[in-house]
Amino acid sequence: MSNRLFQGVIHQMRDTIDRTIGVIDETSVVIACSELQKIGEVNEHITSEMMVSGAPFVLNGYTYKAFGNKPRSEYAVFVAGNDYAAQKYAAILAISLGSIKQYYDEKYDRGNFIKNVILDNILPGDILLKSRELKFNTDVTRVCMLIKISTKTDISAYDVIQNLFPDKNKDFVININETDIALVKEIKTDTDSRDLEKLASSIVDTLSGEFYTHCVIGIGTPVTGIKDLARSFKEAGVALEVGKVFDTERSIVSYDKLGIARLIYQLPTTLCDMFLKEVFKKGSIESLDQETLFTIQRFFENNLNVSETSRKLFVHRNTLVYRLEKIKKLTGLDLREFEDAIIFKVALMVKKYLSSNPIKY
Repeated sequence: MSNRLFQGVIHQMRDTIDRTIGVIDETSVVIACSELQKIGEVNEHITSEMMVSGAPFVLNGYTYKAFGNKPRSEYAVFVAGNDYAAQKYAAILAISLGSIKQYYDEKYDRGNFIKNVILDNILPGDILLKSRELKFNTDVTRVCMLIKISTKTDISAYDVIQNLFPDKNKDFVININETDIALVKEIKTDTDSRDLEKLASSIVDTLSGEFYTHCVIGIGTPVTGIKDLARSFKEAGVALEVGKVFDTERSIVSYDKLGIARLIYQLPTTLCDMFLKEVFKKGSIESLDQETLFTIQRFFENNLNVSETSRKLFVHRNTLVYRLEKIKKLTGLDLREFEDAIIFKVALMVKKYLSSNPIKY
């Protein structure tokens, strides 16, 4: 519990309660007071029995009232005087500060609980028990996003993202390490991937546009219930890893849109190397120059349509056909045939994967 929070409340009430007021912790040290010079003083006459009882007590001209977790309260408020008004003030302060403490404890515990869930640091059997204890809504739909900061600035990206999602009961922003921040967001059941990508885009735009902090975001699949949050978080991490290999230009990568790249990423590199050697028996993929590879990429983007591709490339149709014939001669694959085009597309992705994960002998 932050002492600054207690001090803030005491400071606001200082003028309303025209007396010296403050808070001591369980070691009887003054941690907040309307008279700043008293902060840090120790009252050695306060016993543990006084803190346990919960009843107001008077000592050295001050009325005390303990508050906090039972059985032994962690804090006590004090008000100058031993009259009826002092008791009333002490009771009001104890209720107010106790409620604030409970709210912040629940907030911290919930955030810590979610962090343990997504990192698999809690047993599955304990998840539901703990969620009931924290009065955590387990029936809503949530999604995990993993935000990886690629350029550091003086601005705290964690604080910025927290300000973007101020509802602490529904959304949780969690620091994973120096570069990674997890966002566990409550969403509607009919939210689709486009809506999630728009949300992620707003985070990217805010960080880069206003604070000059660049990041990439991986989006897991939405899950209903709390047990599957760990899976959504892992999917967000996989999305970032796969995107780093196959789609380096994108700042937002959704797990459910990875397609075949997700499968290739999980294959052993030795198996991928064997696949490339079998596909390109006539000639290596390295024999294709950059212009040819660019032509192939545009041909795939235009759904193997020769006329549309030639128009987009600003070349004559016969020129494109010549290039495709050249590719067929070099590799043995006719990209105008759907099956050969699939094999070649997969081969290009496998080549990218091997380039980022060299075979270790």
